[in-house]
Amino acid sequence: MGRIGLNIVRISLFAFCFLAGIYVGPEFMNSPYASLWGGISGGLIAAAVVLLEIGIKRASGKGIVGALIGLVVAFFVTYLTTTISIPSAWRQTNLYPLIYILTGYLGIMIGVWKGKEFNPANWKILSKTGPQGEIPKILDTSVIIDGRIADVCETGFLEGPFIIPQFILHELQHIADSADPLKRNRGRRGLDILNRIQKQSDLEVRISDQDFPKLQEVDAKLIELAKRINGRIITNDFNLNKVAELLGLTVLNINQLTNALKPVVLPGETIHIQILKEGKEPGQGVAYLDDGTMVVVEEGKKIIGKELDVVVTSVLQTTAGRMIFARPKDEEPVTEEPSVRARKAHG
Repeated sequence: MGRIGLNIVRISLFAFCFLAGIYVGPEFMNSPYASLWGGISGGLIAAAVVLLEIGIKRASGKGIVGALIGLVVAFFVTYLTTTISIPSAWRQTNLYPLIYILTGYLGIMIGVWKGKEFNPANWKILSKTGPQGEIPKILDTSVIIDGRIADVCETGFLEGPFIIPQFILHELQHIADSADPLKRNRGRRGLDILNRIQKQSDLEVRISDQDFPKLQEVDAKLIELAKRINGRIITNDFNLNKVAELLGLTVLNINQLTNALKPVVLPGETIHIQILKEGKEPGQGVAYLDDGTMVVVEEGKKIIGKELDVVVTSVLQTTAGRMIFARPKDEEPVTEEPSVRARKAHG
C-alpha cells in the first residue's frame, strides 16, 4: 500500500471513530455537549491507534514480543496484587483501572527495552544439549571483499551462523556502483563472495535487517550489532579490530589467522628460493616465500634471478610481519645482529 492509500485509510479511521463517538456519547454522558465530547474522545482513540500502528511498524520483532510479554506479566502481577491487598470497595472506583493502565504501560516499556537484549542463539550456547559453536559471526565489508573468508568457510574451520547486516550489503552495492573502475570491481567481487558463501549447503547464513539510524559510521553499527546479539566480528580492518577489542568484543581477524598459519622456519633450516631483486644494503638480495614472507639473502645481489638453496640464519617478527634472514648454503655464517639487519633491510 502506498503512502497516499495509507493516509486515506488513516483519515477514514479517524472519521469513523469521530462519528461513532458523536453517536454513542450521549449514552455515557448527561450533558448538552455529550456528542461533542464523544466525538473528541473517538478522535483521540483513532489517533492513539494510528500512533500504535506507527510504533509497531518501526519496532523490531523482539521489541513487539517483549512488549506483549511485559503487558501480560504486568496485568497478571497487578491482578494478584490488587486482589490480595486492595479492598473490594476500591475496585469499583476509577482508581482500579488507572492502576492497570499504569502497570500495563510500565510492563510494555520494560518489555520493549529488554526485548532488544533477547537472543535465542544464546540459549543454544548455554544449553547443555545445544551446539557449542553457534556464536553469531558478523562479516564486515573488508573481509567480504578480501574473499579468503569463503575459503575458510569451505574448510569447515568456522561454524555459523554468519550474519550479514543489510547496511553492509548497501555499502557493497554502493561500492559496486562506483564510477571508479577499481572500486567497482572490488564491490562486485564482494557480492560474488557473498553469493559463494550463501551457496554452501552446510553453512547457515542470515541477512540481518537490524539498523541503527542514529549511527552514521558502518563500523559503529557493526559494533552495536555485535553488542546486541553477543556476536563476533570477522574483519581485516585494523582500526575496527582495535576499537572492538577495547570495548570488550571478540574479533576474528583473517590477517592474524594467516600469519598464525604461516609455516614455521627455524634458524639452520634450508629453504629453496628465487632471488627477485636487490636489497637495501649493498650485496643483499630479496626473495619471497609462497606465503609472502620476505627473505633477505646476504650476498644475494650477484645472483638475482637465480634459484638456490639458502640457510636460515635468523627470523625476526616485526609489526609488518615476519622477516627471514638467510645466506647461500655454501657461504659462511653472518654474525651481525638480526635487528640491525632488519633496520638496514627496511632502509
